Amino acid sequence: MRVLIGGGTGFIGKALTHLLHSRGHEVTVVSRQPGAHRITWNELTSSGLPPCDAVVNLAGENILNPFRRWNEAYQKELLSSRLDTTYMLATAIAGATQPPQAWVLVTGTAYYQPSLTAEYDEDSPGGNFDFFSNLVSKWEAAAKIPGNDTRQVVVRSGILVHAIEKNHVKGILNGVSPASSTTNAEFAKALGTAVGRPALLPLPSPAVQAIFGQERSVMLLEGQKVIPRRTLASGYQYTFPELQAALKQAVS
Repeated sequence: MRVLIGGGTGFIGKALTHLLHSRGHEVTVVSRQPGAHRITWNELTSSGLPPCDAVVNLAGENILNPFRRWNEAYQKELLSSRLDTTYMLATAIAGATQPPQAWVLVTGTAYYQPSLTAEYDEDSPGGNFDFFSNLVSKWEAAAKIPGNDTRQVVVRSGILVHAIEKNHVKGILNGVSPASSTTNAEFAKALGTAVGRPALLPLPSPAVQAIFGQERSVMLLEGQKVIPRRTLASGYQYTFPELQAALKQAVS
């Protein structure tokens, strides 16, 4: 299949591109930066949708960028970065002579963290695993965020490929693992085991709030319990359904 990925230069986009290539698919990325196997958003608007069988939109400003202040201007930028790119892709799809077979939107991924990668996003630098791995290397301990009921879950590019390849998949799929009830303490312990460091030092809530602001810190300190009921019902099989195996794969 020929797959067009909006915002494909980020950590999820790169993992998705790699997986699609491994399965014999062709990938074109829509990005602000031109390059090989890429088109820019301006080119998409002016020239329309290139020939493709599936479109995925991953574009959006990183909501947990610690270098941006949490103010009204940044909040508007976060919203517009998702709405505008979705509108541009939807408009291009609507005007295409041969529209794609699949149209996949990814939203809310910042709530499902940390991502198990330290990749650099050319369009929107940042990644939650960077945050955790840096703490591990500097403190030589897996960071433990306070909050007994915080759930840390992993977005998996395999679910996106499943949605692209399977014609029967429709509606909303939660991109989390079956073991999404893992708490921060359990995640910290598993991460410490994976990197060979003890999970001893807690990350103080005031520090998180000082860096990310009151509203954003809730995403790190509290979280949500999300169950992939429809994802499993659609026939998707997880490569790493358990946290420990996923972490060992990530750090290796």
